[in-house]
Amino acid sequence: MTDLLTILPSFPNAQYSHLLPSLEKNLITTTDLLTLDSLEVARRAQLPLLDLKRLISHVLLSLQSELGVQSAQHGEGLGKKFEDVRQRGEKGWGRLRTDGTSLLKKTWETISLGNEKLDDIVGGGIPTGYITEFVGESGAAKTQILLFLLLAVQLPPSQGLSRSALYISTEHALPTPRLTQLINSHPLFTSLPPSTRPTLSNILSISTSDLETQDHILQYQVPVALARHNIGLVVIDSIAANYRAEKTVSSSTSSAEKQRLESLSRRNTQLVRLGSLLRNLAREHNCAIVVANQVSDRFAPTPQPIATGPSSSARAGLGTQRSSGPYSSSPAFPTQPPSEPWGLPSVATVPTVQSLNHQMRWFTGWGDSPSKSAEVGKGDKTPALGLAWANQIACRVAVIKEANFVRGGGPKLGSAMGREDDEVDWAPRRWRRYMKLVFAPWAEPTRGEEKGVEFEVCAEGVRAV
Repeated sequence: MTDLLTILPSFPNAQYSHLLPSLEKNLITTTDLLTLDSLEVARRAQLPLLDLKRLISHVLLSLQSELGVQSAQHGEGLGKKFEDVRQRGEKGWGRLRTDGTSLLKKTWETISLGNEKLDDIVGGGIPTGYITEFVGESGAAKTQILLFLLLAVQLPPSQGLSRSALYISTEHALPTPRLTQLINSHPLFTSLPPSTRPTLSNILSISTSDLETQDHILQYQVPVALARHNIGLVVIDSIAANYRAEKTVSSSTSSAEKQRLESLSRRNTQLVRLGSLLRNLAREHNCAIVVANQVSDRFAPTPQPIATGPSSSARAGLGTQRSSGPYSSSPAFPTQPPSEPWGLPSVATVPTVQSLNHQMRWFTGWGDSPSKSAEVGKGDKTPALGLAWANQIACRVAVIKEANFVRGGGPKLGSAMGREDDEVDWAPRRWRRYMKLVFAPWAEPTRGEEKGVEFEVCAEGVRAV
């Protein structure tokens, strides 16, 4: 339990001094204490069950109070609740957990996306207290969604929070003409009296063109703005621009490769620090933090030609029974029959479960369809900043843009676009856009063959088709 004071610095561990040494001796962490069965922990540490449950309930309530999901009135009655738990035993423990759940429901606040189907995708709206990310390629309507949220947060509950917004731009200035068009076009805004409609005066805006300025704004200026202006939404558009602008070493020498790895390590540390800072701001001020993220193309690894003779395989350091690369065969994951002259399977081979190409299906938003699991790299995208940033956010929403073609009549664009049928032309609506939930702890992600909800950009914002 050496990590208890790290997680809860103000926790009164003196009254549990007879329990903590045994827990520390048996390598039981705070996470184990909250997730494992209390009877199992008591047997493992050889501690009284009721005393252990009293400690667990105290840690749980302290965490709820620290995260802001419990009011001060409930916090004042901690001592009485601990005594009730001790007297009522298992029955009291169950009642305490039920109370905690009801407290979580009371503090759930969301910002609407302006459309019922789009709200259903993200579990009812954009929640406060978390980092939500919209990721997609250029022109996928990420900024259009964020601009609407800047106005929707000013709406009264349950559509908004009746609070102001902060827009942090790393690429372009705040498009005020588009915001004015949204105010004058969307039914949610036009149905309100002019005195209660969202206004541009309730949106604070600031631009940052480099990473150093961005860090200074987020660390010093944003906390002051959140405290003074009752801000319920912080938008960062986009989170990856300044990180991508940093110079990288492209040489292949050993010293350059070492510098590149050190640069990646520093960037991962910066991303972890950034995620911790944003999460603390979201919890302390009960605001929603929404960021836009960019993508890059994902390419499948190219297999290296390997001769089938035993001497050449020995020179390559490979055995003759099984290869050791990312395309190694396994009884649990059979591969396709060899189709290459060197005896290797094609690029469409299913990756092993240890490879990143296989695991990216569950957190990128692209390539999670079962029919595409064997076609890694064919049109798939990868969110910028990698896995280090993906671990910092609570929710990822993928915004997908696809070309919209129709058959016959028009110019032969198929060959130029890489399509087999050359008798195709652009449809009147050239692009089709879809929104899907990749992961979130409060809603079920969009999986399988479903692309999500199709939507379009119009004068009133974004709406489901």
